[in-house]
Amino acid sequence: MKQKFFTTESTAMRLIIFLYLMTIAIAVSAKNKPEVKPADLTPEQVEASYTQSIEKRVADILTAVDIKDLQKQGRLHDELIAQYRSLRAWHDANDPKPAAVKSATTAPTTSAAAFSSDARNQLKGLHQQFLDNLARDITPEQIEIVKDKMTYNKVQVTFNGYCEIIQNLTDIEKLHITQLLKEAREEAMDGGSSEEKSAIFKKYKGKIANYLSANGHDVAGDYKSWGERQKAKSQTPAINKTNTSAKE
Repeated sequence: MKQKFFTTESTAMRLIIFLYLMTIAIAVSAKNKPEVKPADLTPEQVEASYTQSIEKRVADILTAVDIKDLQKQGRLHDELIAQYRSLRAWHDANDPKPAAVKSATTAPTTSAAAFSSDARNQLKGLHQQFLDNLARDITPEQIEIVKDKMTYNKVQVTFNGYCEIIQNLTDIEKLHITQLLKEAREEAMDGGSSEEKSAIFKKYKGKIANYLSANGHDVAGDYKSWGERQKAKSQTPAINKTNTSAKE
């Protein structure tokens, strides 16, 4: 005989109503739960969170660099942690304060040119000392990996984008684009946030666009054509995408 979970319809209905009310209560409780914001954290909690964040970044870099020598690996770890902390201290001391940003009549900027000569020289010194320290333990190729990881691989990702979007790039143009992107990377390494790093690359993208336009490329037209190609791909039936994936 099949077991009955409810003996009467009224019992089942009461259970359904109870579960419904419980669901509402849980949802209301979650909605009303106070959100923990950085301002609500103690200095110790903020520091612990920052330490955890940079340790994760450094672990990712160490994995990518793949140093077998444990002593060198330990020194690289310490150099990276020290650099992140030094950059944080520099930006805390030199970036525009919230009140100054709010009262400014123009959009705030944290580009190197916006700081005093002394501040720029200090940042330049931090940058060069960091690279000198890296060179003691790792190869130039591994230093390139460190730079890329500190800037979210934007050089390669952006370069690949230009090759896909801009038609008929010459080898000389590709080389120049790479040089400009590496200049952006060098500056972005010292950025105080991911947003600042992205803004630095955006500035250099403007330089690249001007360079390509001066060389006769219709940059705006190429972007438009690329957008149309992406739209066409998104509208292609899945079976056709499978058949043409090797060609793409």
